[in-house]
This record gives sequence, structure tokens and C-alpha cells, in this order.
Amino acid sequence: MDKLDKNVKEKRNSGLLKSSLLVSFYTGLSRIAGLLRDIVFARFIGAEALADVFFVAFKIPNFFRRIFAEGAFSQAFVPVLGEYRENRSKNEIKSFIGKVSGTLAMTLGLFTLIFILAIPIFSAIFAPSWYLNNPEKFDALTSMLRITFPYLFFISLTGLAGAVLQSYDKFAVPAATPIILNISLITAAICLSPFFDFPVFALAWGVLIAGVIQLCFQLPFLYRAELLVYPSVDWKDSGVKKILKLMAPAIFGVSVSQINLLLDTILATFLPTGSVSWLYYSDRITELPLGIFAIAIAVVILPNLSRMHASSSTKSFSQTLDWAIRMVFLIALPATSALLILSEPILMTLFYYGEVMTPMDMKMASYSLLAYALGLLGFMLIKILAPGFFARQDMVTPVKVGIIAMTSNMFLNLILVFPLFYMFGMGHVGLALATSLSAFLNAGLLFYFLIKKKYYTPSDGWFRFFMQVTLALVSMIAILIIASEHMGIFHRDFWLSTTAWNRGSRILLISVLGFLHIQCLYIALDYVKLI
Repeated sequence: MDKLDKNVKEKRNSGLLKSSLLVSFYTGLSRIAGLLRDIVFARFIGAEALADVFFVAFKIPNFFRRIFAEGAFSQAFVPVLGEYRENRSKNEIKSFIGKVSGTLAMTLGLFTLIFILAIPIFSAIFAPSWYLNNPEKFDALTSMLRITFPYLFFISLTGLAGAVLQSYDKFAVPAATPIILNISLITAAICLSPFFDFPVFALAWGVLIAGVIQLCFQLPFLYRAELLVYPSVDWKDSGVKKILKLMAPAIFGVSVSQINLLLDTILATFLPTGSVSWLYYSDRITELPLGIFAIAIAVVILPNLSRMHASSSTKSFSQTLDWAIRMVFLIALPATSALLILSEPILMTLFYYGEVMTPMDMKMASYSLLAYALGLLGFMLIKILAPGFFARQDMVTPVKVGIIAMTSNMFLNLILVFPLFYMFGMGHVGLALATSLSAFLNAGLLFYFLIKKKYYTPSDGWFRFFMQVTLALVSMIAILIIASEHMGIFHRDFWLSTTAWNRGSRILLISVLGFLHIQCLYIALDYVKLI
């Protein structure tokens, strides 16, 4: 690589890193707010029966959001908008955004109305065990869904607004927007729950209110960027047609992962009370590094990759993917190690409250956290590798890979969930482990096809990079184990009986863990920038 190419690459990677750190910062604030939200949940609803109902009622609109809005729509819309930015005038871009927003709003409105009218049917699909065996839970789910499901309409339009801002390299506002949901839910739990016979219904209203506020929050920033336009419906517009064409396979592809989650939820409703909640709390911990880092990097690279593809910058495209993959390894390996070592202490620090969350809840949630942690690298790689196809408007390959992953996940569920349940009473761990294993299969196949289709060519220096990361990782693990043993972290009875004040020391330990993690990043960071 000549000096000029090296300087260009350094400058591009530096820009990507700055944008990723900006998104990570706001996403980190959101995740911290999310942890506070979950701590409040643990205090108010714990892992009781209605807690399971709320988590399912909240998961269903998010299920459709990830399929239609943030998933398939975003994957189709961002590359097309990238083309418009490269080749069209500002007026044409604004007209395109208006037609897309109007068409999306009308579609979402009709879908939301139909769903609400047919809620008992959809509730039976998502929770068949409750429909057959637990009418109290089923009735609560149908009532709660009437409140939470309209959230889909507002959060999907919020996702559209965020995608427009991200395409213009305005990452801060979309990254900060999820904080509103967490603040709304915390406020609802503390301030509204006393007015309800069942506190979880206050949380349901908090979800809906958050959706409205999130959409309104982004509109002034669109106006300031001169991108706020009146919506209109035009199914015949060439840009809208192209998005719909790209969305068809994208919907199927995104549906694969969401169907996996749906199947997990359905199976969890057949397991003992608390299983849905145990999976929820352990998944929330896994989502921290996934959301703060992997999703932040993916958000930044997709519009950049789309523009590189539109301008035929093949070399830059491959180098950008290479940088993102290295960053994921740099983050995922230390995070996985930390979660494996400190799974139960982290859960106890954040969510253990004897009144509603019991020691058994913590133990069960820690087992599923171990299973999720094993798949963290796979989860993060999927977020980074998939944009390599979406940016090239290749929606078919991820669909094929997703079908294979979904099939393997269903097979693994069958061979893991019920044996673990009947032998050890831990069927929920089988769900988490199956998800992790299928994620690695998904990531491996995506990587294989990126190379086979010549979308990506690994840069030089991977062996040296892995050596640096391995040395940093071994050092971090040794320090973490020694420090944890010295502080009594591994002595469960002590931590169960300690005071709330002493639990602060565990928070401090987690902060130290974060510091060690950053040090691991720092050791290889300078090298990553110079590759």
C-alpha cells in the first residue's frame, strides 16, 4: 500500500471511528437508562406472572417493528437514499422522502388497525400455551396489547426519520432517541403504577407515550436539515417501487431472525413461570455490548458502504468492512470473557431485590446469560457483515443464510430445550444456547459469501492483530479473576446477604471491568487505525 492510499485509509477509518464513538456514546447513555429501567422493573414487577405478560406484550410490536421498519425497510431505504444523494438534486431527494414517508405511514396505519381488531387471534399465535392453559394471562395479554401495539406506528416513523438523518451523517439524534423510551417507562413505573390495580399496565401506557414523544423529538432536527417534508402516497414512484422490490426479500430475511425470537417466546410460554423474565433480564445484559458497539458501528458503516458502492469504490468498500470486523473482535472477545466470569454477580448487582426477584431467579437468569454470552461474537458479527450485502442491494444472500440459520435454530431448540427442562429444570437455557449456536452459523455463512462474491477481501495483518488481542484478553481475564476472588465476588451467599450499600462495591467492580475492557481496546487501537 503506497503512502497516499495509507493516508486516505487512515483518514476514512478515523472518521468512521469518530462517528462510531459518537453513536456509541449516546447508545451507551440509552443502555444505562435501559439498565435503570430494568432495575425499576425488577423492583416493581420482578419475574411474576404479569411480568411475563408485559414482556410478551412489549415484544410483539417490537417484533413487527424489526421486520417492517428498522429491519427490512431500513435495509432497503438507506441504500436507495444513498443513490439519490449521489445522483439526484435536493428537490428530488425531498420529494422521494415525502413519498416514502406517506406510503409507510398509510401502510402502518392500516396494519395497526387490522391487528387491534384481531388481537385475540394474534395473542393466541404468540402465546398458545396461555390461550390453552392460562386464561388469566391470555386476557391480560390481549388487554395490554391494545395499549402497546400502536407503538409500532410511531416508532416505525421514528425509524424512518432516523434513517434519513443517519444518511446525512447526523448520527447523534437517532442514537439518543431510545433514551426517551427508557425515561418514559421509568416515569410510568414510579408515577403511574400507583393508579393501576396491576402496575404492569402503567408500563404499557409508558410504551405508547414514548412512541409519540420519540417521533416528535426527531421532527425539529429534520426541519433544521431541510429534510422535513409533507408526506404523500405514490405507489408508482420509481424510488418507492425500488424500495418495495428490495424489501420483499429483506422482509423475509429479517423475518427469519424475528421468527426465531417468536419461536423462542412461544416455547418459553410452555416453560415454568419466570422463564420469559429470566430470558429477558439475561438478554438485556447481552444487549449492552451488542447495542453500544456493534449496532453503533453498523449504523455508521451502512450509509458509508452504500455511497462507496454507488460510486464504485470497491477497494474502500472492502477496507471499511475489514475495519468494522476487527473492531467487533476487539470488543466482543473481552466482553464475552467478562460475562462468562461475572454472569451472576452482574445480574445480582443490577436486579436482585428479595421482595420480587429471588435468589432462584438470579441463578436461573445467570444460566441463560452464560448461554447468550457464548454467542455474543456471532451476534455482533451478523450486525457488521449483513450491511456488506445490503449496501450492494443484495438482499437474497442474507435471506438464504437466514433460512439455514432459522432451520438450525429450530432443530437446536428441539434437541436442547426439553431435555434440559426435564433433566435439569432449565429449558430456558436451551433456548438461549440454540440462539447463540445458530448465530455463529449465520455469521460464518455471511462471511463466507462476502468473500466468495468478492464483496470483501481481508486486509493484511490479521495474524498480528489476533496475537495482540489474545495477549490483551489473557491479561484482562487474569486480572478479573484475581480481583473478583479477592473481593468475594464468587462467594454467592455473601453477596445475597450484603446490604444495598455494599452492592455499590459491585457496581464499582463492574466499572473497573469496563476500564479493563477499554485498556484491551487501547492496546490494539493504534494498530487498527494503521492497518
